[in-house]
Amino acid sequence: MDTIAALQGHCPAQWGHCLRHAAHGMNTVKLSQLTPWLGKSVPEIRIVSTTAMKTSIDELAPIFERETGHKTSFSFGPSQRITRQVSEGEQNDVTITSDHGLESLIKQGRIVAGTRADLASSPMALAVQKGAKRPDISSAEKFKEALLAAKSLGMSNPVGGGQSGKNLEAIFDKLGITEAMKAKSTYGPGGPAGLIGFYLLRKEVEIGIQQLPELMAVSGIDIIGPLPPDIQSMTVFSAGISTAAKEPEAAKALIRFLTTPTAKALFKSKGMDVS
Repeated sequence: MDTIAALQGHCPAQWGHCLRHAAHGMNTVKLSQLTPWLGKSVPEIRIVSTTAMKTSIDELAPIFERETGHKTSFSFGPSQRITRQVSEGEQNDVTITSDHGLESLIKQGRIVAGTRADLASSPMALAVQKGAKRPDISSAEKFKEALLAAKSLGMSNPVGGGQSGKNLEAIFDKLGITEAMKAKSTYGPGGPAGLIGFYLLRKEVEIGIQQLPELMAVSGIDIIGPLPPDIQSMTVFSAGISTAAKEPEAAKALIRFLTTPTAKALFKSKGMDVS
């Protein structure tokens, strides 16, 4: 009864719940249930993630923490930068980047083989300033005409930036407009502060192209829609556990949570495909 009395003093608000576990012995009481009252610290799960997932993660992380008792610490950046940093040895427990980036990290021994989980895929989309003329991008040819007619374009940096910048560079090459677009393109630095929607808000560019979830993250702009199917380039975002993870079990729990129906519904609401 001494153990039970001690528990009652620490967690009166959940006394009945704690009592049921204590009756079977202290070793059955989960740390996550006792930590808030015993004052012990819970190790953080450190996650580095592509910016395209941020609006979803911002809503999902508190749910995961509440349900599991784990703490999370996220840092966000463009996929190519995330992949490079992890490749160079940046410590983390979970990496969320493009599927190609994660596969390269697995081959380098930075991500544990067999832990990859594909979370969602994102289309690229085009947006304009609020109230501006809405260009026709219903086909590859119309999209090409709209870009050539625009005075300026905001996009992710194709070198070391977001995956959409690299994808868009390939689209320009396919359409034969690479040189024409270089002169009018402004490259965002990546990360939450480098969202192309902000360039549209500040009227620094006429047209912006980026991952749809990233455009949706900025209110006050008009999203015309995804790029036409014949030139669309979907990006799959995948998660994996670091070979140097300090919290591998907690990392597994997080990735499992990010593949639940709750998470998938959130990803879908942010413009991503989860099929």
